[in-house]
Amino acid sequence: MTPFLDTQGLKSVGWHGFQDLTWMAGALGALTLAVALGALLAFHPTTRRSVDTREEAELPKVSIMYALVGAVVGVVVLEYGIVIGFIVFGLGGLMRFRTDLNSTRDTGRLIIVTLIGLIAGLNLPHFAVLTTAFAWGLIYVFDGHPVYELEVHDIPKGKVKEAAAAYRAILGEEKCVLISENKSFSKSRVDFVFRAPRKSSQAGLHQALCDRVPPDLRGEIDWEVE
Repeated sequence: MTPFLDTQGLKSVGWHGFQDLTWMAGALGALTLAVALGALLAFHPTTRRSVDTREEAELPKVSIMYALVGAVVGVVVLEYGIVIGFIVFGLGGLMRFRTDLNSTRDTGRLIIVTLIGLIAGLNLPHFAVLTTAFAWGLIYVFDGHPVYELEVHDIPKGKVKEAAAAYRAILGEEKCVLISENKSFSKSRVDFVFRAPRKSSQAGLHQALCDRVPPDLRGEIDWEVE
């Protein structure tokens, strides 16, 4: 005997599947819009001109990550209500001010990881996977080009300008993108903030600078990297 086919049940499953896809498309649109608008403000042309330190150079990345956090919170609150929003903001505040992390970048990552766990716990596995993939992509794009702060001090007296040009030229040859350069003639020091290419390393850049800058222009090098 041919088994009874529950066509009404199949229609119901199909409808719910369509609703899930529609909801996921809306969530993806919200994440994308938040990141795009965050990037529009984070990379404002006037911001680049005022960057003097590595922390300031990294700030646009942090801003975009927090825009993603805000979008995730908004989607979850829309689905589960304002109470979940208070819980999320409470967790965020606790991690921001009570967790011993080295930077706001690490705090942003910790918050997004916590949100992913919360989303999974709320039985939204598809959105948890989507948020993880979105955050993974942002981290890959942003941290693939690390930002370094390089301090060259104890430069031979009267050679600051020439030394700055020599170090700048080597960084250019290594495909680094200079963000800011500050010379202190009284302290015989030059500070560079730059973005390195994806396949470079601090050790390799250090070796290139030590080997290729003329001996009469060399100073002592100190690095700061996150």
